[in-house]
Order: sequence, then structure tokens, then C-alpha cells
Amino acid sequence: MSGNTFGNLFAVTNFGESHGPAIGCVIDGCPPGMDLTEADIQPDLDRRRPGTSKFVTQRNEPDQVEILSGVYQGQTTGTPICLLIRNTDQRSKDYGDILQTFRPGHADYTYLQKYGLRDPRGGGRSSARLTAPMVAAGAVAKKWLQAQFGTTFRGCMTQVGELQIPFEDWSHVPNNPFFAPMADVSAIEAYMEALRKGGDSCGARIRVTASQMPVGLGQPLFDKLDADIAFAMMGINAVKGVEIGAGFASVSQRGSTHGDSLSPDGFRGNNAGGVLGGISTGQDLEVQIAIKPTSSILTPRESININGESTEVITKGRHDPCVGIRATPIAEAMLALVVMEHALRHRAQCGDVAAPLAAIPASAG
Repeated sequence: MSGNTFGNLFAVTNFGESHGPAIGCVIDGCPPGMDLTEADIQPDLDRRRPGTSKFVTQRNEPDQVEILSGVYQGQTTGTPICLLIRNTDQRSKDYGDILQTFRPGHADYTYLQKYGLRDPRGGGRSSARLTAPMVAAGAVAKKWLQAQFGTTFRGCMTQVGELQIPFEDWSHVPNNPFFAPMADVSAIEAYMEALRKGGDSCGARIRVTASQMPVGLGQPLFDKLDADIAFAMMGINAVKGVEIGAGFASVSQRGSTHGDSLSPDGFRGNNAGGVLGGISTGQDLEVQIAIKPTSSILTPRESININGESTEVITKGRHDPCVGIRATPIAEAMLALVVMEHALRHRAQCGDVAAPLAAIPASAG
């Protein structure tokens, strides 16, 4: 009821605050017998962590994960896995000025109205810092899915502010701070530098995919795979829109072209994004998310204080000029958690995941 747990069979309970002593999660339902160490989780946390370039928040957190339970002699035991990430670089004094005011675009107002009190330090529970435990949990899910089905996850930035980012090759993504699939990111650097110096922020569009997908995951009517993907993505801080497959472009398509034709060699296209009738086709899952501009900016903005009086807010501290820059590993993790949940559901109801029809190779397209 309190909204801190994601999933049912692979349930991830997120805990902690941005400026508390630590953040983390408890994973309940991980199958036993899988090799697991901190080294399996740390690389994804390193991709998400702050302080990695001048284009993101300069809060310098190592985000070193600790496995506190659920693993014995390097293997999962089937019992709850507790993952802990200690906060080491909080600077709570930066938030003293906003204790009595509400930052436009933030959850300050709604948290106070709901709970009657709020933690203003870095946003408390509403901080994007709380995505780190989900990235850690996603790394566990990724490892199991890779071992079981060969499923892999990857993502990239396709737009930042007004700049469209053309897709060149996946190999470029790890070689720049923007997760951009292109070799020359100088235009993005110049754009972000001007934005940072101007004290403003922008949004972003992120693409995330899952390849080597099992066929048959998802249940109609209300536990559809794509419905749960949308639910998961909207649970990421600052996400304001989700597209599956062709998404909103479907509006301008004709039925004669939108439906993905089938041939003996497989599907002719993937406008469906790898899901038909809420059930995976075995094609790549294709998801895009829209992320709003960072709300914590240096530009003065009109607001009110807790007494309802007009005031002006300037948000100090260390913030991302575009929170979308670090969102790619977060989106990958949430997609992995959804696929993991549905894989376990399918196994519970139907047994082993079905193989695609021999005449229709699901990996095609």
C-alpha cells in the first residue's frame, strides 16, 4: 500500500533517503543457486552514479554496493537479498533555504500535503538517488535472464532538449557521458555547457531494448507485458511519457503498414515493440521514455511558502542540468525487472518458457 515495493514474484522493496546514512533494497523471490557477488552488480551502478562528468551533478558518491543477506558462498539461497549503498557525500546545508518553500516541479508540495511533513534534504524519498537500488536489483535480474534465456538489455539517448541524436552504432554508447549512439558528441557537449552556464535544464528521450526475448511472457487483460513496462517506466523519477514500439507514431500509420507482417523468415517489422495482445512475441522489446527537465535549477522562479505567501525560489546545491543523462541504466534496470517478474509468472503458470514456432523464428526482425 505504501508504494515502496515493485513486483510480486521478484519483489524489490526500496528504502532510504537521499541524505540519510544509506539507501538500498531487499529482493525477495530471487531463484536459488545463481552465482552472485558485488562484482556482478557494481558495473551498472558505476554507469549510473553521479560525479562522472561535468555534465551531471558533482555529488561524488562511489555507490559501492554491499550484499548483506541472501547469498552464501557466492550463490543465491532463495532467501531475501539485501543490497546496501552507503551515502558518503551529502551536503544537506544546501537545502536549508527551501525548508519553508516549495520548489516548482518538485514533490515538495505534494509530500507535505500527503504526509504533513517532509525531508527537504535532496528531496528525501522523491530524489532520483533512490533509483540506484533499482539499478542494483536490475543487475541481479539481468544476470538470471542472461543465464536462462540469453536475454540482454541496452539503452541509449536519442534526444536531449531540442537536439535529435542520430543512431550510428551501439558501440559508441559506453564511450561518451551521454550514452549517445554516435561518435562525435561535440554538439551535445556545447549544448549542455551553455545550459549549465545559463542555470537552466532540459529534458531527454531514452531508448531501451531487450534482445533474445522469450516468447509468451505477459498475461491478458490487465497484466499485459507492455502495460507493466509502462507502469515501471513511469515509476522512474521525472519520466512523463512512455512509448512501446511505434508509440505515438502509430497515430499517423495505416493499418496496412502498422501491423507487422509474418513470413517464414519471421516478422517483417516491429511496430508492436515486441508485444502483441500483452504477450511477448520473442522480438526485441522496444521502449522509449520522455524525461522532463531537471526541476532543481539556479534560475529564480515564482513559488509560495508553507504559509501560502508569494516568494521566489532559487535551488542551490549540485544538480544534473539534464537528469536524462544518467537515466539509461535506470531504464534498462526497470525493463529487466519487468521481464524477470513475467518470466517467473510464466514459469509458475505454464512451466518452461515456450519456444517460438519453428516456422516463425521470433528472433527475426
